[in-house]
Amino acid sequence: MSHGRHVTMLTEGTYPHVHGGVSTWCDQLVRGMPEVDFNVIALTGSGREPVTWELPRNVYRHTAVPLWGPPSGRGRRTTLRGKAHRRFTRVYETFLLSLLDPDHGGFSEALRELALLARAGKLAPALRSESVLRLLMTVWTRPGLTTAEARPTIHDALTATDLLEHALRPLSVRIPPDSVAHAVSSGLATLPALAAKYLDDVPFLLTEHGIYLRERYLGYRTSAQRWPVKALMLGFYRGLNTEGYRQADLITPCNQYNRRWEERGGADSERIRTVYNGVDPHAFPEAGPEPEVPTLSWCGRIDPIKDLETLIRAYAFMREELPELRLRLFGPVPAGCEGYRLRLEELAAELGVADGISYEGRIDQVARAYAAGSVVMLSSISEGFPFSIIEAMSCGRTTVSTDVGGVREAVGDTGLVVPPREPETMARATLALLRDGERRAELGRMARKRVVEKFTLHQSVDGFRHIYRELAGQPVLPVHEGDDWTQRLADPWYRELAADGSPW
Repeated sequence: MSHGRHVTMLTEGTYPHVHGGVSTWCDQLVRGMPEVDFNVIALTGSGREPVTWELPRNVYRHTAVPLWGPPSGRGRRTTLRGKAHRRFTRVYETFLLSLLDPDHGGFSEALRELALLARAGKLAPALRSESVLRLLMTVWTRPGLTTAEARPTIHDALTATDLLEHALRPLSVRIPPDSVAHAVSSGLATLPALAAKYLDDVPFLLTEHGIYLRERYLGYRTSAQRWPVKALMLGFYRGLNTEGYRQADLITPCNQYNRRWEERGGADSERIRTVYNGVDPHAFPEAGPEPEVPTLSWCGRIDPIKDLETLIRAYAFMREELPELRLRLFGPVPAGCEGYRLRLEELAAELGVADGISYEGRIDQVARAYAAGSVVMLSSISEGFPFSIIEAMSCGRTTVSTDVGGVREAVGDTGLVVPPREPETMARATLALLRDGERRAELGRMARKRVVEKFTLHQSVDGFRHIYRELAGQPVLPVHEGDDWTQRLADPWYRELAADGSPW
């Protein structure tokens, strides 16, 4: 790449350890630009997750960064003392207040100082000290920040501190200063990019597929923690989401829905460029004749965000009118979702339709999954610009999808879009298509034409090729003497904190 820059791709729970969705997009991007060298930094659970993708030669380094397990022991001093501890206490108090009270401010400056501490290997020990636990309880119980009904306990403080320590670990990750940092989701994957932006002036590109913050809110609805812990952690994700939007040099949503969300979240509209996901029409050719038995096809990962309960309930409704109808579910069960798969089977048995549903597992030739259906379904409660829809469209199949994320932008007038979590509405729309073969065929032809014109892999990859070149060639912003953070970095106090010369 020109100007000596290369790309550091930052992922969370996806590429190269998981198949489908965002991981497919990452692999397309890397393979589509063999002239660009990629350094892939993947945030994972334990760090022992297997690499499930065959990495191409231009991925010159891959590092798995575990969010769980014992913290790194890097750093010669494990405990902050004296002036350093008092400074950290003030910083962390500001940080906590910014999470509990969005009007308080200070999140950005506090995160910058925590990044310095993380780089010195001293953040995890500092967060696990007893005095920090007491500080959290003191801040948490200030008037106006909690209610009597939701007063936090010591156990809440221990839980929240543990969650924050794990969440902040990516701040310690170093990105080569001559690279472009590309976070392929908002949230924790932005932490190394933010640290590199703050401390090394590394250009920062942010791409969102699903809306990370919205999915955190959806996830915390069913999490086991008490409300004080949930409120604190959602405050953290809210602050981090906003900071990512504000600091990124460019934001590349994959649809207009995401763009509107980002603008409301504080992103400058002039720094946002929509780049749609794309597919190779040759890899997803016209599927040909439909199956002889009417069949619904679904392709994805078996995950609660895909809301397969709604799909199964809709299928049960349709079976009352079309007893021969079949539902084929293609895709893997990710680690941690085994219980969800079991609940789906129990629901199907309860509704009396288990005999018509088959779980096909992961399929290597994904186009066959779409060819297996008369209609391709999507029932998700959150999506970005879903590959399963544009892939099915490329295969000449019409779709029935939930109206989330960029689905409506993808489908246009080539399929039906229904509200999420309304199984009867989904069923009635699908039955209308199943009863009209001529309409299905026409919509399928229109769907493939739409993909060829608007959503090809070449268009998508070429868009990012130009963006990488632009960011690699842009001048680094000059350091101004009056900048508040520059003055902080020049503060002799930082240089005195560690014998090795690190700021902490």
